[in-house]
Amino acid sequence: MKSAARATDATKETTMIGSSGPLTDLTVRFERIVIVLLQVLLLIVLTIAIAEMFYLIYQAIEHRITSGTGPTNVDSVPELQRALQRAFAGILLIILGLELLDTLRTYFTEHRLRLEIILIVATIAIGRHIIVLDFEHMTGMTMLGIGALTIAVTAGYYLVKRAGDSRIAADATPDA
Repeated sequence: MKSAARATDATKETTMIGSSGPLTDLTVRFERIVIVLLQVLLLIVLTIAIAEMFYLIYQAIEHRITSGTGPTNVDSVPELQRALQRAFAGILLIILGLELLDTLRTYFTEHRLRLEIILIVATIAIGRHIIVLDFEHMTGMTMLGIGALTIAVTAGYYLVKRAGDSRIAADATPDA
């Protein structure tokens, strides 16, 4: 019963959208062009970011070799921590770009934004920011704010995911 009602609603919506006229067709075409251009731009930016990251790592290794300290010789734990923080932040930045690309692809194919993906991108961005923070020079209120933001975004993701799982389970149950 529920699935028949949903199918009828979908048919009505398709009919309404299809009969809107030339302005709607122009808008849909323009939207597709913009999304494709954004995807191409994001692919170019990601390619440059990946190449730049490899170049920076190569430069760091080359500098260690030419300065005589060796590529694996780390003088102190804080030095290692700073190097790893920069590398992890760069990797997370590229992952953010990939998630944004996925968001555009989903919007292009389904014509809707998936809140779940947006919350994942936000969680990755917050995690990246936390990795590069200097906790020794932060106030307690700033740390509290970042913690509250982290909890809010992850709780939002949990609730969206839980609602989606509930909807899938409801659709899978046979109608009586």
